[in-house]
Amino acid sequence: MKKRRHLLFIRDVILYTFTSFGGPQAHIAVLLREFVEKRGYITEGELMELNALSQLLPGPSSTQTLVGIAWKVGGLRLAIITFLIWIMPSATIMCIAAVSYKIFANRAMFTEILRFVQPIAVGIVAYATYTFATKFLKSRVSTMLASGSLIATLILQNAYAFPLLIMLGGIISSALETPQHESELRVKLFSNVNPNKVAYFIGILLFFAALGAVVNQTSPFSLPIRLFENFYRNGILIFGGGQVLVPLMYTEFVEVKHYLTNSEFLSGYALQQMLPGPTFSFSSFLGAMSMGNKGGGVMGQIFGSLVAVIGLNLPGLILILFIVPFWDDLKKITRIKNSLSGINAVAVGFMATALILLMRPFGLDWMAYLIMLITFLLLYFTKIKAPVVILIGVVLGLIF
Repeated sequence: MKKRRHLLFIRDVILYTFTSFGGPQAHIAVLLREFVEKRGYITEGELMELNALSQLLPGPSSTQTLVGIAWKVGGLRLAIITFLIWIMPSATIMCIAAVSYKIFANRAMFTEILRFVQPIAVGIVAYATYTFATKFLKSRVSTMLASGSLIATLILQNAYAFPLLIMLGGIISSALETPQHESELRVKLFSNVNPNKVAYFIGILLFFAALGAVVNQTSPFSLPIRLFENFYRNGILIFGGGQVLVPLMYTEFVEVKHYLTNSEFLSGYALQQMLPGPTFSFSSFLGAMSMGNKGGGVMGQIFGSLVAVIGLNLPGLILILFIVPFWDDLKKITRIKNSLSGINAVAVGFMATALILLMRPFGLDWMAYLIMLITFLLLYFTKIKAPVVILIGVVLGLIF
């Protein structure tokens, strides 16, 4: 009976993977309908708590919620199987797109399509920035944190500015919004935490960061090691899901390290928006393109895709499986929850930075700004989803 239930769950995960368009907000609605109301794998309360936990943790919120459900249904083995089913299809498509990108990039028709699709992708980023701002900037402190992170990232444009600003935002909001009476509960919670697991988690990051620094830059293993460190580090830092992935990745991979061009980045992001599944599958495209642009060849691109997907998703996967067992204690600590408002405010600043940087190549191209504005208005005033808007851009590119 238990085995049959697990097989049924896997079947439902497969169906969910290929039909889950629309991002985390749409994903949670489908999970509620299919996994709670229809199948009864977990209760509605458990689903909402898992979703709340995924918002508190860095990493891919939709992935963490789904993996948390799988853990409750069938333990660690089913959770790992669910993660692989969920991430592999879209990551594979994004890898294939990166490998074949150079084949199509020089064709006139492809260039015409991108003329419409890339401003649409920037319009989607503008809409995501606006949505995050209206949701999270509700106090003077959060507005100041967002403005400060915007200014700081525009000035510094350094990959290591992100972790410092995220940490600072969390500390400030936690300090200003939390009453001083939680020491006993914090002791109870952290007495349950295995320090060895925490050491392993941080140790992986430090090991690959150090390895990337000492390995000869001409070594064929240098870039994959540095890529893993880049993605693993960002996997620890990304609060708020895939929308925050864009500014972090754009600044580091395009503006700072020049692994990709602006055009390549936007093309990959537009394609990802058309696919079902997790937004974090965009990492597959970034890893493959980074390796390809540095002369890695097809096998190098496939390896880069794999490194990126594992690196970016591993922190979130570890955290959700590590924390779910004592979530009942964790959710009582308001200092942790209050730190999230500052982290989200800083993330809004990052998104605004990305929007400015993404618009910069438009220059005086009024058509690009017009397409971006139309995209924003369609997403704001209608129920048309991002994949449909991008598909319209592809058709317009083919016609005109």
